[in-house]
Amino acid sequence: MYDDPDSRSVFSDLTAAATGNDSGEEQYELTIGSAHKVDEKTVERELDEMLDSVEEALPTDHADFEETIIKENLDEILLMLISLRGETHGKELISDLTRLFDAQLSPGTVYPSLHQLEEEDTLRMHKKVRTKEYSIQDEHQVRVTVERTMLQHLAFGYLLYSFLPRL
Repeated sequence: MYDDPDSRSVFSDLTAAATGNDSGEEQYELTIGSAHKVDEKTVERELDEMLDSVEEALPTDHADFEETIIKENLDEILLMLISLRGETHGKELISDLTRLFDAQLSPGTVYPSLHQLEEEDTLRMHKKVRTKEYSIQDEHQVRVTVERTMLQHLAFGYLLYSFLPRL
């Protein structure tokens, strides 16, 4: 396989940016499924910082996410958003998807994913007077799901990146 030192630095930078660890070791601590409602501005700032760190680590000016990739990874994105918010409702998640990814997903796309995650006991749903609030129920399953998807995307991205010089 083509071994490009620049591609290695891109993935090292991504790992360091995602984990906050410049040493390259695989040590990280995530807080998943906070039981309390977190400050909206703090969550918005944290999400913006995460997207900024992705853009800083990549050899491009701006990382755009096509709506199809958002749909294909909707479960993982919803788990990430719910984990950051602690407890949230579908309308807020749809708003996050629009703001962060410029994805215009309908409730008919988002709610079936939420219901499926609830049926799998990954999410917990609390009925409120006029809405349903979702929170993380199985932190281990969230971690396994997100890590598996992340590794698949990194491996596929590296494969494509390694192929580029052959064009």
